[in-house]
Amino acid sequence: MKKFAVIDIGSNSVRLMFVADGKVLYKDLRSTRIGEGLACTGLLQTDAMERSAIAVSDFYRQAIKSGAERVFAFATAAVRSAKNGESFVNKVKQAYGLSIDVISGETEAEIGILGALGNRDGALVDIGGASTEIVVKKENCLVYKKSVDIGVVRIKDVGENAESFMQNALIQYGNPPLNSVIYAIGGTATTLAAQFLELAVYDSNRVTGTQITVEEMRLLVEKLKKLSVEEIERLPCMPTGRADVITGGAVWLYTLMKRFQIQKIIVSDRDNLEGYAIKKGWLQ
Repeated sequence: MKKFAVIDIGSNSVRLMFVADGKVLYKDLRSTRIGEGLACTGLLQTDAMERSAIAVSDFYRQAIKSGAERVFAFATAAVRSAKNGESFVNKVKQAYGLSIDVISGETEAEIGILGALGNRDGALVDIGGASTEIVVKKENCLVYKKSVDIGVVRIKDVGENAESFMQNALIQYGNPPLNSVIYAIGGTATTLAAQFLELAVYDSNRVTGTQITVEEMRLLVEKLKKLSVEEIERLPCMPTGRADVITGGAVWLYTLMKRFQIQKIIVSDRDNLEGYAIKKGWLQ
């Protein structure tokens, strides 16, 4: 069987996808928050880089042990926008021999919609830790794609300035040609879908295809706002390292829905991991 793995070094989490014979066998995640403090300093913090490098190394060894012929690794907003992002890339290369592809915001948008929708037309929002992409595809052509430097880790870092931060970000999108329904990917969307479904155990098959209206999103936001971080941590299906950023992520997604008159989102667990593998020609 053709076996390979893809490692996504996101701003909040490092993720692994292992594929054999064209099928995703499993995904794994470790919250390392490499984008911590980036909004305030413009730099990746030493501890955050170390946590993330260890996670990349562990996933790399896990993939090789499982028989991967190739291991691809890519990094998104935190690494590409940090003044010392190249230092992290070089550190991983020197220590573990793994090359990291630092992708642009436009590429991140492209692989996100490719992973979620394949060849189908549609619109997509991807809320990450340090950036949010909106992309629209019509007649199999990308007619709009925009990545803005706002995500759940940045929102947490700016604290009481979060509202103005979100409003400034909205301006940068202009007027994307969206319909009333949009697909949503990323940890914020999948975590909110699991909470909406009240899942006891995360199930990617149930999460994918979950529809959440703007009113249902408002109610999710209100529920989360009433809970402390400690209470959110105890919720079923709340990933480690997500509790202190999920409320900000929910508010941001709801803000996007209101601003662009999105009546409902359809959540997908297929995302830029699959999209990167498709773009590389290793997955259909």
